Amino acid sequence: MIKLAYYTYRDHYLMWEELPSGEGYADIVYLPKHDSDWPALVIELKWNENAEGAIAQILNKKYHESLQDFGSGIVLVGISYSKDAPGGDRKHSCRIIKINV
Repeated sequence: MIKLAYYTYRDHYLMWEELPSGEGYADIVYLPKHDSDWPALVIELKWNENAEGAIAQILNKKYHESLQDFGSGIVLVGISYSKDAPGGDRKHSCRIIKINV
């Protein structure tokens, strides 16, 4: 789904997977193109955890700090998937916060 979103918005963003940033590697980063005033996106993916933990990892490892000069703010997205749950009981959770820079 995340890659499908990129194909839809590729006129506005460049997508990077495993971008070295802060104190580690951000799973997925969408950088707005120069002519776009859209926010940068940092996406952290987890399984069998919670979306709050993914957001905490972004903040603790400072993945977002190197993106302050891109776009009109930064959106942090934490997504978790219950991979080990039985079929039909698998759930996704998501937490989104915006940082104004």
